Amino acid sequence: MIIQVAKPQTKQDQVPHLFTHFLSAKILPSLKSSMSGRAATRLSRLVLGHSQGRLLSTTLFKNVESTNSAFNISGSGFTNHGIFRTQILEVRYWSTVASEGARQGKSVPKLNSDYQNKDAENDKAIVSSYWGVAPTQIRKNDGSPWRWNCFRPWETYKADTSIDVKKHHDAKSFMDKFAYWTVQALKFPTYLFFRRRHMCHAMLLETVAAVPGMVGGMLLHCKSLRRFEHSGGWIKALLEEAENERMHLMTFLELSQPKWYERAIVFAVQGGFFNAYFLAYVISPKLAHRIVGYLEEEAVNSYTEFLIDLEKGLVENKPAPAIAIDYWQLPPDSTLKDVVTVIRADEAHHRDLNHFASDIQCQGHELKEYPAPLGYH
Repeated sequence: MIIQVAKPQTKQDQVPHLFTHFLSAKILPSLKSSMSGRAATRLSRLVLGHSQGRLLSTTLFKNVESTNSAFNISGSGFTNHGIFRTQILEVRYWSTVASEGARQGKSVPKLNSDYQNKDAENDKAIVSSYWGVAPTQIRKNDGSPWRWNCFRPWETYKADTSIDVKKHHDAKSFMDKFAYWTVQALKFPTYLFFRRRHMCHAMLLETVAAVPGMVGGMLLHCKSLRRFEHSGGWIKALLEEAENERMHLMTFLELSQPKWYERAIVFAVQGGFFNAYFLAYVISPKLAHRIVGYLEEEAVNSYTEFLIDLEKGLVENKPAPAIAIDYWQLPPDSTLKDVVTVIRADEAHHRDLNHFASDIQCQGHELKEYPAPLGYH
């Protein structure tokens, strides 16, 4: 750390280099004696008292108060005896650098991950950069600016709504029956709790459905690194599934906000399910994928009931949120029914993907031997 001392500014401050004299007279002799324990303690107290509890911040050290003999360190900082005050200029830690706005006490605008970054005071867009490289300006096909940071135009797609939503994998083996009845046991408590509250049910469902793809992709990623082998594209396929499920949740959040007790349920269920699925995938990946396949079948059934109530008028058919229109490339006049239809198609694709992954391993093969269905949306 480099310390610079300012020149005295008043007539009372015409004591030349008092702070430098203190360092040479009090600290350096202790350092010359091989840094004894007492000297180390004094130096540590000096630095800690000087920082005033901001050792890891980028705040500047200013207005350090001293006397002719020594500094009076009392835990909260230095005390002033009215004799001398020196100002240390721009002393920084080497780890980080404070911004000009932070030094002047100005509020730093927060960056939003899902929307366009704007300054709260001036309502102007902020051009964020990384190491001085400004982000590229992304626009839609019609020339309007792209407003989403959580996904890009090349990640959007049109859902294949022609997929068979009634397909079911018959549970013949003991493993399949175990997976099927495990899912059935988990299904009934949620149906009893939510009943016909489809929006809340969908949000809870998506918070759980986004876990398996992330866990499976993470474990396959570690396996690929350990064994120095390719994954056949399955890492990307599973992570793509997890991201797609998360986008379902982000869409429903535009239409409804969960209550506090629903957030508490999500917190508990997600924590338990994450750990349980992690252990299941480590022990038997084919069982884990089969369980997810049956979970996705139940998700398809849930969204089918959602669509039936929308058609009956039991649920208001609201206009589709903007994030759904851009993500699924829907027409501008799309409604909630259109959104639920494409989400159900996504769940049907996830159903087929996980049943396919389980079938591969049940036949004695590894996932890497068969190419993953990337871009299956």
